[in-house]
Amino acid sequence: MSSQNEILRKSADFHPSVWGDYFLEHACDVLALDAYAHEVEKLKEQVRNMLKETELEPSTQLNLVDALQRLDIFSKFKDEKGDFKSSLIDDVKGMLSLYEAAHVSIHEEDVLEEALIFTTTNLTSMMKSSPSLSCSPLGRQIQHSLEQPIHKGMPRLEARRYISLYRENEKWSYSVRELAKLDFNLVQALHRQELSEISKWWKDLDFASKLPFARDRLVECYFWAIGDYFEPSYSIARVFLSKVITLTTIIDDTFDVYGTLEELQLFTDAIARWDSFCINQLPEYMKIFYQALLDVYAKMEETMSKDGSSYQVHYAKEAMKDLVGAYFVEAKWYNEGHVPKLKEYISNALVSSAYYMITTTCLVGMGKVMSKEAFEWVRSGPKSIRSSTLIGRLMDDIVSHKFEQQRGHVASAVECYMEDNGVSEQEACDGINKMIDEAWKDVNEECFSLNKDIPRPLLIRVVNLTRMLYVIYKYEDSFTPSSTRLKESVALLFVDPVHP
Repeated sequence: MSSQNEILRKSADFHPSVWGDYFLEHACDVLALDAYAHEVEKLKEQVRNMLKETELEPSTQLNLVDALQRLDIFSKFKDEKGDFKSSLIDDVKGMLSLYEAAHVSIHEEDVLEEALIFTTTNLTSMMKSSPSLSCSPLGRQIQHSLEQPIHKGMPRLEARRYISLYRENEKWSYSVRELAKLDFNLVQALHRQELSEISKWWKDLDFASKLPFARDRLVECYFWAIGDYFEPSYSIARVFLSKVITLTTIIDDTFDVYGTLEELQLFTDAIARWDSFCINQLPEYMKIFYQALLDVYAKMEETMSKDGSSYQVHYAKEAMKDLVGAYFVEAKWYNEGHVPKLKEYISNALVSSAYYMITTTCLVGMGKVMSKEAFEWVRSGPKSIRSSTLIGRLMDDIVSHKFEQQRGHVASAVECYMEDNGVSEQEACDGINKMIDEAWKDVNEECFSLNKDIPRPLLIRVVNLTRMLYVIYKYEDSFTPSSTRLKESVALLFVDPVHP
């Protein structure tokens, strides 16, 4: 092998972490946790009683239900069979409700597409023609919904933003508002505790200085995990997923930016064997993150073995092996100057996007509801998961392909589409956006069906991951350059408590 100094390597010049050691130095206050928990229990009882009150007018009760749903605390007060029907309160609110509902579209439901066009046009017109509406809380809600529909939004982030919009003009609003604030702050404190834990793990590895070619995005990876599940009961799963995504970012950058084809072949073989004895075959810089990866999975396997769920980690390992194999295919394409047909590109990209791996990995530690049969279903590549990963790959390609092509990268879906169809970049992006819209219908169709064979928590993870892809890549690649839009979202969820 050539010496390190003789190897010509690419550089992406990624900016350093925008958070540094912030969460390592700002762990949560345990006493504050206890105080929040006590107050939350008191307020939950008050809101339960409000829902039971018979003197509430139907429209008032429906408004309360809508608020609870948006504040993301409604799940505390409904059983599995509970189903409240929404109604139109006035034209503007009714239009907004129809707009939000239209995003849950499926195939052969043209009326929803028509409704989306109709409501988008009319809500936009209302905002432009009515200064008083645009400056009101409802107007701010409409503006945000036009930019980020709630169905395609990150539930935890949408709840945080809605708290600020929630009005105080009903007799039950104080308790609902206080419960939302305290519950949010309680869970935020738990999240900061987890962030402090994984920040220590990351600092001890010291990859930011040992592997300067790679992105340092620990906090952003944890944000991604929160998008899959924010609930306190999924803490073990969330910490594991965060570590895996963070290490995957290192591996991705090694394949895209730093590694030679010979080195990447060695790493791919080592991952396929999944054995620490392989470490001596690797270049020095690869040894440290290869061992770190094996250690993370081994620790989780030990944890899962206590309740007989270690099989879950096996499926996560297999998904990682598949991912690295797909990375290597793209590395060979780049080295050969090969521009694949779009169909060939997508076939590999469904794996190399990493979203299939993330979907599999996020189920580890969720409990025995994630049975071997559930993991086998995921591994079979069902329509919803294929479509979810396709959405992520295509949205990422649209917003990042120019930067990647400038630094040297395998052809993206945009270049493949242009080559296949002989069209301009804009026409390619328009065509790809239509593919994304159709893929959303697949996700909605399978995940909101009444199929009782698939655990509901699994389907929710698929939807939530798809939502995260929309949040991260709708307007830009918010993950790689993470100092703008994503930084604000991270601050809302993990830095700034909701003030009384």
